[in-house]
Amino acid sequence: MAQTRRATLGLMAGMLPGLAAAQSQAPWPNRPIRLVIPWPPGQATDLAGRVIAQRLQEKLGQPVVPENRAGAGGTIGADVVAKAAPDGYTLLAGSSGPLTIAPLLQRLPFDVTRDIAPIAMMGVSPYVLAVKPDFPARTTAEFIALLKARPGHYTFGSSGTAATAHLITEAFNAAAGIEALHVPFPGSAPAMTALIGGQINYCIETMAAVMPLVRQGALRALGISLSAGSTLAPEIEPFAKVGGGLAGFDAGAWLGLMGPANLPAPILERLSNEVVQGMAVPEVRSRFESISVEPIPRATAAFATYLVEQRALFQGIIQRNNIRLE
Repeated sequence: MAQTRRATLGLMAGMLPGLAAAQSQAPWPNRPIRLVIPWPPGQATDLAGRVIAQRLQEKLGQPVVPENRAGAGGTIGADVVAKAAPDGYTLLAGSSGPLTIAPLLQRLPFDVTRDIAPIAMMGVSPYVLAVKPDFPARTTAEFIALLKARPGHYTFGSSGTAATAHLITEAFNAAAGIEALHVPFPGSAPAMTALIGGQINYCIETMAAVMPLVRQGALRALGISLSAGSTLAPEIEPFAKVGGGLAGFDAGAWLGLMGPANLPAPILERLSNEVVQGMAVPEVRSRFESISVEPIPRATAAFATYLVEQRALFQGIIQRNNIRLE
């Protein structure tokens, strides 16, 4: 009896490697997927990531588990994914801060272009030019004319040196041909408070930060950073329509699904298709719009091209203005 039991156990032990190999070769996905979110809960990337995780879970038939790995401006979580196995079971809720801007300003433990693969873009957070209601300009064109008449007299705030808001404002200033003094704050909320209080003259900040204050009458919106404007605020004129140096101006903070480099092509294509198709679903679009993210899906190739363009845009801004992290 003991001999039979030992034989059975030996047979089972011999089968385990084969079972593990069979499972690893089973059609993807055959186990839970983790979605690394490199920010704390409640931040825009976190909220967007959870929406897309639910969508993927419904379509892939496996749990897609959000995992917050915050720290170092999003680069800690990105590094986790950069070093993960390219098997489709570790994904990243990517955004412009840690993946477009940070690599231009500091040395990171991973190479964005070599170690992380773009899968699909979900949308863009537009940036809005805001002033106090009593500011003596009603349009972006009037605003530019006013600031051009007094170079260096006006001040603008941002959520910090080298933050996306700072870089987009510097790009706007350069394209419009205006000179103004930058006043950095530790976040967009303090910058908005300073603007309302009159300590600074203008901000170009995220729609999420600006529009609630515009709707309350505390601020006035003059223009928006996306070249086609935004369906979230169609009444706000795009900078690009002002013409001159602003013609073609198109900048924002992107959000997208990413993964380790060298993802198998079938997995990459499946994930890309599910994201792009998901962004056309009214419920998904509505949830993105509720966090002030304009749904602008791009499949893998278009997303990769967009990332190259964004890197060039922000690299130019940083070099022209000699922006450095202290």
